[in-house]
Amino acid sequence: MKVIPLSRGDLLRALAVVVIWGLNFVVMKVGLQGIGPMLLGALRFAAAALPLVLFVRFPQLPWRYVMAYGLAQGLGQFGFLFLGLQMGMTVGMASVVMQTQAFFTLLLAVPVLGERARFSQGLGLVVALAGLVLIATAHGAGPGQMTLAGFVLTLSAAFMWAVSNLVARLASRVADYDPFPFIVWSSVFPILPFVALALWMDGPQTVVHQLRGIGWPAVLSVLFLAWFATLLAYSLWTRLLKRHPAGRVTPFSLLVPVVGLWSAWMFFDELPLLQQWLGTGLVLMGLVVNQMGGWWQAMRARRNGP
Repeated sequence: MKVIPLSRGDLLRALAVVVIWGLNFVVMKVGLQGIGPMLLGALRFAAAALPLVLFVRFPQLPWRYVMAYGLAQGLGQFGFLFLGLQMGMTVGMASVVMQTQAFFTLLLAVPVLGERARFSQGLGLVVALAGLVLIATAHGAGPGQMTLAGFVLTLSAAFMWAVSNLVARLASRVADYDPFPFIVWSSVFPILPFVALALWMDGPQTVVHQLRGIGWPAVLSVLFLAWFATLLAYSLWTRLLKRHPAGRVTPFSLLVPVVGLWSAWMFFDELPLLQQWLGTGLVLMGLVVNQMGGWWQAMRARRNGP
């Protein structure tokens, strides 16, 4: 299969997603201060789907791909992540641990999608993994601390993100679908499971009380998560996954901790430790190494001509 080099537009799309998702963790934490994790998930995907499904046509795909993506990316990824944030995962560390999805994706893409991993991809991910481990194992009295439950739940969220990446890539082999309708309609499927989980975990009275007392911070959090982090960012992300191999796209998410750690410091005073900054540097280095193979391959192709 011919490798399409990343265009300037694709690079800008990837960086826009990085910024939105980096700020995403702060917004989630703000939302969770007013409502429970499962209710936040239900409101997020309801706001993303219900106003638009009346006007947006169902994507030209078998419904099972749309449902699988919605349950993996919506219920799986964000159900685990919201619960992890509530159970002791700090904002900065959540932005870091979630990036293990790149390793899960690369490992799953080889047997499931038959994608061939380049040496530079493997080396880059090893370097970035060293950076993530360095950040995650930082010890201190403040932002470096996280609970075991929060870590396990966030790691589970990263795995479900990788599964959703594979579903999006598999769907692109079935039909040339438009990412925006795909995201809108896939957002329908997590709503009812989230509502059921909220009623089961928190109880009907608590859910009604949270809805009646919802404040503007929670409302704005839901709208940001629905319109920017879901509709815009995931549409851009899915478009990239359609055009390029999963192992080439997903490493860009390794930049998310840079924005995540900065925003955690700005909004929650989570000042990263020196060890965390060193780890962030390794993450950036890993991304560069990962992309060098593709750049080198594109340069050789242009040099050798048709």
